[in-house]
Amino acid sequence: MTLKNLGKTQLQVPPLTFGGNVFGWTADKKESFKLLDALFERGFNFIDSANVYSRWVDGHEGGESETILGEWMKERGNRDKMIIATKVGADMGQGHTDLSPGHIKKQIDESLKRLQTDYVDVYFSHKDDENTPVEKTLETYKHLIDVGKVRCIGASNFPLARLMESIQYSEENDLPRYEVYQPEYNLMRRDGFEGSVRGYCMEKNISVISYFTLAAGFLTGKYEDREDADGADREKHVDSFFNEKGKRVLQVLKEVAKAQNTSQAAVAIAWAMAQPGITAPIASASKMSQLDAFFQGAELRLSDEQIGMLTEASDS
Repeated sequence: MTLKNLGKTQLQVPPLTFGGNVFGWTADKKESFKLLDALFERGFNFIDSANVYSRWVDGHEGGESETILGEWMKERGNRDKMIIATKVGADMGQGHTDLSPGHIKKQIDESLKRLQTDYVDVYFSHKDDENTPVEKTLETYKHLIDVGKVRCIGASNFPLARLMESIQYSEENDLPRYEVYQPEYNLMRRDGFEGSVRGYCMEKNISVISYFTLAAGFLTGKYEDREDADGADREKHVDSFFNEKGKRVLQVLKEVAKAQNTSQAAVAIAWAMAQPGITAPIASASKMSQLDAFFQGAELRLSDEQIGMLTEASDS
């Protein structure tokens, strides 16, 4: 497996990231430990989490994913072999997006406590906070890096203008810059990354670990129609995909999967990995039986023709 550097840092990660939002949500502690053991055994040591995972579940307060991840690393004694990303800024009860200095400093300490570690490798601004000047946020991150609580920083879901403003301010004021960017990107949603965002990230050597690589499970083919998604954990995320484009994409995924003797999920992952500017797309699994697609996708190499077929089918 070829490792890749994150931005201009010395941190090296595998070409596929595991999405830790499932821990404590669709995967309980026992199943989460099994998933993490299997990933670690195969060298997939880059886990993406957030303080807000999984606050959207009734009875959850946020931090459930970090807590399970921290318990696993403590029990296995392997923190130094893991690359852990977590996030700050989403609503943790304050009622709004928040990247203010006080909130960041409070949340990093709470995340570190749940993760049972002294530092996180990548600390993401989860969403842009229009009410906090970029300099305040970046100066806070510099402090966290200086005291050893954070190794590098990233930005998730930022508008391009705000990302550019942040990078420019970092460069002009000798402050840490966002080394990693996290957009939504998959065969059903490409516009938010392709074009100017991708061009800027490549120009500035900003690594990209895109999320929803499987379009919230839609690209696995498990939902034949809208009714199949009724009551599913990710129903609201896949509802808009049941259209002519969705049908085209699923049909080509099925054809390529058959030709490659693999799953549709693996093909969707391989397509994302093959895209220019993508460093390590995020995919997840809630059960051990679903993890095969993760490993298959990481190893699968699609032909140029197959990549072209998928890209054409997913054109808007």
